[in-house]
Amino acid sequence: MGLVGPNGSGKSTILALIVGLLRPSSGEIKIFGKRRSTEADFREIRGRVGLLFQDSDAQLFCPTVAEDVAFGPLNLGASPAQVREIVANTLQSLGLAGYENRITYRLSGGEKRLVALATVLAMQPEVLLLDEPTAGLDEEATERVIEVLARLPLAMLLISHQRDILDRLVERTYRLAKGRLCPLRSSPTQTARQ
Repeated sequence: MGLVGPNGSGKSTILALIVGLLRPSSGEIKIFGKRRSTEADFREIRGRVGLLFQDSDAQLFCPTVAEDVAFGPLNLGASPAQVREIVANTLQSLGLAGYENRITYRLSGGEKRLVALATVLAMQPEVLLLDEPTAGLDEEATERVIEVLARLPLAMLLISHQRDILDRLVERTYRLAKGRLCPLRSSPTQTARQ
């Protein structure tokens, strides 16, 4: 599903609410068939839902690429051998093999974006929440990210101002404006699948 709307309309806030980084001032959050309100409720969600932040620098905090990608799987209890395999496979899938020992803060903006995506995919989530996943990427890196996302067998909620990317990746698009979600037309992806 795609989500569009004006800047400041609350698109990123919705993603933060879904994973419990923010709490609603009213209403409730129901995910995977269960109402979520406590920190324990959201801990389970964070193991099943991967969130790619709009700002890669907010997501990357370890000295090297391998350490950043390994952080999530290690914290979920994967063995060191499993983590090495996850890191290698994830980086390979994004065209980042050989980046393992690169210093994260020295990467270009596009490279940081791809490494941030790798940190999310390394967690092997069931659902992806993607906040402008191609922001700051050049044409080649954008195409690489689109190809990776298109082949993933995962549910996705994708925020983007780039309609051509939404048309390639999502089946339905909703617009958020003035606190309301309104369905937009089906994308060519959905039409082609019907």
